[in-house]
Amino acid sequence: MTDDATGPMRCGMVAIVGKPNVGKSTLLNALVGQKISITSRKAQTTRHRITGIRTVGTSQFVFVDTPGFQTRHSSALNRSLNKAVTGVLGDVDLVLFVVEAGNFTLGDAKVLALLKPGIPAVLIANKLDTVHRRGDIAPWLRDMQQRHEFAEFVPMSAKNPKDVERLFAICEKYLPEQPWWYGEDELTDRSEKFLASEIVREKLFRLTGEELPYTSTVVIEQFEEEPSPKHGRFVKIAGTIVVERDSHKAMIIGERGERLKRIGTEARNELEKLMGAKVFLQLWVKVRSGWADDEARVKSFGYE
Repeated sequence: MTDDATGPMRCGMVAIVGKPNVGKSTLLNALVGQKISITSRKAQTTRHRITGIRTVGTSQFVFVDTPGFQTRHSSALNRSLNKAVTGVLGDVDLVLFVVEAGNFTLGDAKVLALLKPGIPAVLIANKLDTVHRRGDIAPWLRDMQQRHEFAEFVPMSAKNPKDVERLFAICEKYLPEQPWWYGEDELTDRSEKFLASEIVREKLFRLTGEELPYTSTVVIEQFEEEPSPKHGRFVKIAGTIVVERDSHKAMIIGERGERLKRIGTEARNELEKLMGAKVFLQLWVKVRSGWADDEARVKSFGYE
């Protein structure tokens, strides 16, 4: 990444949108240069607006990763997620519309219909590395241009650093000339407490596979920092994994508590790296049936 600091100061908001599981969070993490948004093969991993910040040269990019727009069933949780998507789209300078290269489904079409006129949109044809015949992409791109007047097309893979660097150069010209909103080294506007709940949730989904319904969530009850002559920084975190059924609770705890222990260990290791601190993490599992359909409870668990 070249940090050539010439030219006017620019700063603007860039929304990353698309249906679930097209690689939005992977793209955000690649653009920010550090993991701030959780990823898993399970659809529905991102549930909040997550802002990632990257300053390159004289330009500051404020990326907003949105939950994948939900079209399958309407619960209080899904309504909250969809509100997060539509709320973002009205006040950004640029939209990155992420689809899998060569693919366009009804789910993609529903997200595309949300794009606001007058806000430039760039088509990100992601996962290009999985397309076997590159010749198939040209007719697909022509078809996409007929669906929406995209400002640019960027076939890429979020896992390729050269593609990510090229994307910065493409997006830069859409940012307004104005002072930066954040410090040069800031990476996210989310608190460490929020990141702790997200990382526990990621390990939860990764280690339970497809069996666990996505309505499981994580609530951080305690987040306290204590001075430590030995470690420099010592953070005590206590969290509750909330599920809807006793069978889900048993699945998470595992035989003799092994699975819950592994979720805790993997989350703690990652948090220690992310926070540069010694972390003490305690996790419990509680059953709260029907929480995803209860507006008040969805709000109390931190969803907008």
